[in-house]
Amino acid sequence: MFGTYLRRELVGRRKQTVIIAIGMALAIALVIIVNSVAAGVKTAQASVLESVYGVGTDITVSQAAEAPAEGGGPGQTFDFGSGDGSTSDGTTTVDQSRLEAARGTSTFDETALGTITDVANVEAAAATLSLTNTTFTGELPDFSQAQGSDGTAGVPGGATGGTPPQGGPDGAGGSSFGVDSFTVLGLDPSGDAVGPLSAVTLSDGRSLAADDAGTDVAVLDASYATEAGIATGDTIDLAGTTFSVVGTVTASGADATTASNVYIPLDVAQTLAGLDGQVSDVYVQAASSTDIAQVQTDIEAALPDATVSTQEDLASTVSGSLASASTLVSNLGTWLSLIVLAAAFLIAILFTISGVTRRTREFGTLKAIGWSNRRIVGQVAGESVVQSLIGGVVGVAVGLVGILVVNLVAPTLSAAATTSAGGGLGGPGGAAGMPSDAAAGATGGFGGAPGAAAASTTDIVLQAPVTAWIIVIAVGIAILGGLLAGAVGGWRASRLRPAEALRSVA
Repeated sequence: MFGTYLRRELVGRRKQTVIIAIGMALAIALVIIVNSVAAGVKTAQASVLESVYGVGTDITVSQAAEAPAEGGGPGQTFDFGSGDGSTSDGTTTVDQSRLEAARGTSTFDETALGTITDVANVEAAAATLSLTNTTFTGELPDFSQAQGSDGTAGVPGGATGGTPPQGGPDGAGGSSFGVDSFTVLGLDPSGDAVGPLSAVTLSDGRSLAADDAGTDVAVLDASYATEAGIATGDTIDLAGTTFSVVGTVTASGADATTASNVYIPLDVAQTLAGLDGQVSDVYVQAASSTDIAQVQTDIEAALPDATVSTQEDLASTVSGSLASASTLVSNLGTWLSLIVLAAAFLIAILFTISGVTRRTREFGTLKAIGWSNRRIVGQVAGESVVQSLIGGVVGVAVGLVGILVVNLVAPTLSAAATTSAGGGLGGPGGAAGMPSDAAAGATGGFGGAPGAAAASTTDIVLQAPVTAWIIVIAVGIAILGGLLAGAVGGWRASRLRPAEALRSVA
């Protein structure tokens, strides 16, 4: 009886069924698309963060950089004595390389790693030291040739009997200078469970191993190695020390960059930079996602001077069009979904009430022949739920088509995750010898200002995933809308009296 009556009413009231189904379908489709795009944006953000902080990193611990001392001034200076460099054919060549803490960062004692490891529910932890290798090279004329006969410096025009300086790169007394800078990351070669190297894929050669501690070996970012013309088996100079390149790596995420240009053992990095026992960051993995808040609180209590950031905090460092998309989805998309969903529910309720009003004689007659209030409410609710489910099925189909369109269009979003690894010196558009992405943290110009944090620039192709829980939520929303409309309409129908039906017939 219920099914027969239900089918007759749905077929006989097609206009109401179609309108309610269309409204519910639009709402469900929008909810599915917004949730899917939001999941895609979240995955893209995680990919950017993993390329910088490593897979499985839940928390990072660092220390805020101290403001430069008054009068210290920005930039770097390279001092050369009168006997420095080598002279050949009237040209003096000078060269100086240094490895120092990345500008805009601060180092702290590596004993903090032990303190963090002792915190409850810490699964793994690894310390790193962010450095910048800066090399200054120059060619200038041999000024000793410009000495006058009395031993004083000669001046142009021969006022003291001397001769103007000759030689130099142009052969006419000119000079040429260049600054090359790239980022270096010192890390524990035996710890690969968490940290930057956990987010990379080996391209060539091998990665760092436990027995590399104390040795002059390096692993290079594949993009930087290609730009610099360095291959596995070649050498690279760091602070005047020659390192053997044992491998190259790329970021696991598509089109992403790794956290640094060069990776070397932590103890070697500390020694070359004169920062024995110092680290700049500690990467922490919690035992489970539910332990992250507790681990963060305990670390903050154990290390009150440290800056403790979770993945949610780090997500705020992602900038570019990816961040704009995240904001748009979170704000406009969510509110639009709620508004359309509320409108769909309201339409369903209003049409159900209107239908009940038009069926006054029908419901009154049914009550007169013995139908209970419960049976009438169930009949109205059943009709409303079926109408909403029809809209839900159509909405799921439309939503899946919308997701397919998004994935076929595959919009590319740019993102830059600001890290603590500052750059050094370089020319316009990036440090010399560095690809523009890898050099994003390098401070352009000679003697650039400190405090510039590195930005790992990445182009991410947005993919909207389809998950079972989104479909389940969509169907659940459709059922909820039907039940809500049915409950209101059924309550209205249950209040009708048989006398009203008889009065209507009369």
